[in-house]
Amino acid sequence: MDPIQRHVCEADLDFCYLTTIGRKSGLERTVEIWFGLEGDTVYLLSGGGDSSDWVRNFRAHDRVTVKLERRKYSGTARLIEGVDEDVRARRLLASKYQGWEPGKRLSSWARNSLAVAIGLHERS
Repeated sequence: MDPIQRHVCEADLDFCYLTTIGRKSGLERTVEIWFGLEGDTVYLLSGGGDSSDWVRNFRAHDRVTVKLERRKYSGTARLIEGVDEDVRARRLLASKYQGWEPGKRLSSWARNSLAVAIGLHERS
């Protein structure tokens, strides 16, 4: 089992805390957000697309912090570009939060949101 998943039972967590650096202020900005965890990667969907502040912030400064339970991890955020990873992220979050199952159509949120991946590093 992956070291991060060993410490985190994702199914027990409804959300994580994502901290970005404000693109204008340079100050830390934290949001509570739905997530999926696969290995050492956290997946997020931005319903506001690329106009969400947290997305605009990480696009200016890709280093972020993710808090899962009581543990904080440093990470690098990126937009998902590959089709396989994009589909995997959308299905992961849709199944966790909306009960999606193979063969069912994804919700509008799961289909149209901007998919984001955060590669987690060591605990910060």
